[in-house]
Amino acid sequence: MKIVVALFGLMLSALPVSAQDWPTKPVKIVVPFGPGSTPDVVARLIADHLQKKLGQSFTIDNKPGASGNIGTDAVAKAAPDGATIGISIGGPLAINTLLFSKLPYDPKTDIAPITQLVTQPSALAVNSKVMVNSVAELIALLKREPGKYNFGSIGNGSLSHLAMEAIALKSGASMVHVPYASSPAAMTAIIRGDVQMGCLPAISVIPHAASGAVKILAVSTARRSPYLPQIPTLKEAGIDVEADAWMGMIAPAHTPEGIVAKIQREVVEAIGAAAVRERLAAQLMEPVGNSPAEFRARIDGEIARWAPVIRAANIKVN
Repeated sequence: MKIVVALFGLMLSALPVSAQDWPTKPVKIVVPFGPGSTPDVVARLIADHLQKKLGQSFTIDNKPGASGNIGTDAVAKAAPDGATIGISIGGPLAINTLLFSKLPYDPKTDIAPITQLVTQPSALAVNSKVMVNSVAELIALLKREPGKYNFGSIGNGSLSHLAMEAIALKSGASMVHVPYASSPAAMTAIIRGDVQMGCLPAISVIPHAASGAVKILAVSTARRSPYLPQIPTLKEAGIDVEADAWMGMIAPAHTPEGIVAKIQREVVEAIGAAAVRERLAAQLMEPVGNSPAEFRARIDGEIARWAPVIRAANIKVN
């Protein structure tokens, strides 16, 4: 009888982690950007909700640097047991594979996608003194005087950079890129007239549009934002460019499917909670909450979307 019990105990210990519950110990959520960043805000909202519901400790570990690669690599190299998960964005999960000559991780093989969390629009804004009131008028102006007008971005290879390069590529227009260190810095440059335009996070543009300092011509999402229903999309304006800022929840590769599924269910419930949705809406962020397979398809789609733009503009970070 003792032998049978011992064998049964060995069988239980050999069960895959996916057969166990999650979380069984404190969970660390790695954020590849600093405190106060948009991913950090979202991570803390989710951590607070999960901690209250599940009764387990959830802590935020900010690991900024290298365009999000350092923090994303920390998730990739963590033990695949559900104790370390992370939030990441389109850069380190997709675009950086095209911009960097070498990454310390491979998003295809070292990362287990859990769910896309949110999407957030960018807004094509111009200085109010630029005499255009639509995307069509802006493109016509750029074509009349190629190379005369500048656009600001949040850095070389950023989504704000790629979006404007994509607009130029799709429309046949020409403009000059001027990178800045942050959205506020790029917005200040547009307002002062150091640059004439930019495609920046809408949350950073709206206050200045309300004051009349800039004009918003379009949003970059596939459909109109519910928070800016009066603003057309770039596609509606005749430019086939989609460039929304999104973020998602990830785990190390080889995390058991059962754990990934449990995290996905809990996180989707979290971003759907009324209090969390209200806080996200204040940042113009829409919850998504798709499946791991759908999130993987989104990552692959981003690589396919931006590869021709990056090649055409010859953009490299290193």
